[in-house]
Amino acid sequence: MPLEHLALGRAATDRAALLRSDPGLIDRLLADPATRVLRVGHGRTPVRERDGGLALDLVGPGEVPDDALRVFLGRDADGTGYLAVRAEPGPDWVGLRRLGAVLDDAQVGLLTEAVALLGWHETHTHCPRCGAPTEPVEGGWSRRCPDDGTDHYPRTDPAVIMAVVDADDRILLGRSPAWPEHRYSTLAGFVEPGESLEAAVRREVAEEVGVVVGDVEYLGSQPWPFPASLMIGFRAVATDPTVRVDGVEIADARWFDRAGLRDAVQAGQVVLPSGISIARRLVEHWYGSELDDGPQGW
Repeated sequence: MPLEHLALGRAATDRAALLRSDPGLIDRLLADPATRVLRVGHGRTPVRERDGGLALDLVGPGEVPDDALRVFLGRDADGTGYLAVRAEPGPDWVGLRRLGAVLDDAQVGLLTEAVALLGWHETHTHCPRCGAPTEPVEGGWSRRCPDDGTDHYPRTDPAVIMAVVDADDRILLGRSPAWPEHRYSTLAGFVEPGESLEAAVRREVAEEVGVVVGDVEYLGSQPWPFPASLMIGFRAVATDPTVRVDGVEIADARWFDRAGLRDAVQAGQVVLPSGISIARRLVEHWYGSELDDGPQGW
């Protein structure tokens, strides 16, 4: 059964892409007092309390500085338009990794979209062909070079992430050398040019841990704008479960049965990925239910 309701994959706002070509779109939204504005700085945003939880602290267009970068996020069913603006974060602003699990569908969708799009603008300010500074156009969904007239669009980097299982239905988890000693997760890696997703799954598993994979089954995807990935989740069946870690991408990899993983987590010997991540959902999809984080958390 495929994964559903992944934390950062939820959305309830129409992106209204056909409106982006209107050169007066942003000015018209700024002139409309009903427009709601999401302020984002370095992936963080202000929040307020609502119904015992947290909600985005959306403001009106009158609070948008004249020189702020503005991007169009879409509109909701009653026609209310949404903008995101780049701002300097305050000390109490909160990041998407924390908010992804507590916001409703509409708000988490807006924040995920805004973090991804504004992050792209921050790192793509110049034309890759001639080096000239570029200007945002199309409601902030592209940048145009005034010197050579080329348009440049946001990039998303596809990455495969897989729950590798063997003939005994054990799951393979690995630890990066950069992580703390007990932190383990599913294997993952970027798709290379000219490569299918299934081929990327088999290649990444073989490169990182030496395990040979046969059948590959798609389970779901999740935007991961840290900074610009799309995580594409699979179940991959090992035909040769022999583990030979590469020592570069993976420092250690271990097979777990369900009881063994549960006991290791409870004992603090294994720390699983964050609850908002598709990695955690892949593990729990295999396990058959949610797993208690035990004495530690990612």
